[in-house]
Formats: sequence, C-alpha cells, structure tokens
Amino acid sequence: MSRQLLLEISPTQSPSLDNTVVGANAAAIDAAKGLSPGRALYLWGAPGCGRSHLLHAMIKDKRAHFFNIETLSDKILTLATLPADQIGAEVVAVDDIQEMTAEQQAAVFALYNRWRELAATPQAFGLVVTGDRAPMMMSLREDLRTRLGWDLVFRLDPLSDAEKLEALKAYALRRGLPLSEEVLDWMLTHYTRDIRQLFALVDALDRYSLSKHRTVTVPLVRQMLSDREFLQS
Repeated sequence: MSRQLLLEISPTQSPSLDNTVVGANAAAIDAAKGLSPGRALYLWGAPGCGRSHLLHAMIKDKRAHFFNIETLSDKILTLATLPADQIGAEVVAVDDIQEMTAEQQAAVFALYNRWRELAATPQAFGLVVTGDRAPMMMSLREDLRTRLGWDLVFRLDPLSDAEKLEALKAYALRRGLPLSEEVLDWMLTHYTRDIRQLFALVDALDRYSLSKHRTVTVPLVRQMLSDREFLQS
C-alpha cells in the first residue's frame, strides 16, 4: 500500500472546540474558548501539534476573517484601514505566520496596530495568530515579532501516543464502533500519527464494516486500505 493511497482518506469532521483533543494543552484551549474582542492570542508549536486545527475551531460559527500565505493579500491591508464599523468580524485569524513574505508581514503588522487601536472600543475584535516557534525565536521583522507577544501566548504540545489512543477509543465509541486494543495499536503504528487522519480512518472503518457486515479487525483494516474503489468513492 502506498502512502499516497493511505492519505486518500480525508478528514470528514470540520474542526471545532468540541472535537479538539486537550492532552497537555488545557490552558491554551481554555484561552481559545474564552478569547474575547480586544484580546489577542498567539499559538505556537511544532508541525502536528494542532495549531491550525485549533485556529479553525476558534472561528467556526463566528463572524471571522481568515488569512494564510495563500489567502493573505491586499484584503488584510484594507481590513487594517477600514472604518471601525465596517470590519465586521468577531475574530481575525492568521495561520502560519512563519511562512509570510516581507510584504505579508507588513500587512499583519498593520493588522496588529489596528487591533490595538480598537481593543477598548465597541468595534473591538479578537486576533489569533499561529506559528511554529516562540515569538522571539521567529525569523520575522522585529516590530512584528514583538507584537506576537503583546497579549496571550501559548505553546501547543503534540498529543502523546497514549493520549491519541484514548482519544481514538472515545471517538469510535461515540460512533458506536468499539475498537480492540489490537486495532488501535495497529492504526497508530502502521497508518499515521496525525490525529485528524486517524479520526478520518475511524469514520471510514465505520462505513466499511457496515458495508461488509463485519466486525472491525486488523485484517479488515488492511482490506479497506487496499480497496481502491472504496477509498475513491
């Protein structure tokens, strides 16, 4: 089985604070849940720690503007200069600040200034930014690096294997799909350690086991992952 084939199973759940696995990040997730207009939050951690998942979870069901290296454009500069009553967002989110070009960094710098200008007004908005390192370790323009630390800053730690197993077990049970320790261990050892992909695998296994009228076992998991017709359906 190729790695490409395995990853054809896409996550079916959209990120939300309810399906965010806490692990050692309780304080950061509490801060995300409680972020109010006029406050800013910088979340950082290594790839796979869940920072993008948490950022998307924060803006779900909110009036929000979202930017990353693909979507950041003149719009963010326009946002930073709009009249306060035209910003129209509860939260402004910027993902993967470490990937931004010099021009894009200038736009985020202007956004931070606008956020601070409006922080104590009725037009205040929350600002959340993610990156891969602590503020003072970022390879960014100095004035922007300083702004990343203006308010709340939290490091996100990746889930341990034991935490992933517990999260998978609980998620499967909520779907009415009890999984044996053997299956759970196999998934973590032979599939991926990305928790969202693991959740997606559980979703796929639920559908596949129902279609085959079989209990989920390691041989059934292997069979499903080699079933190109099912994976591409």
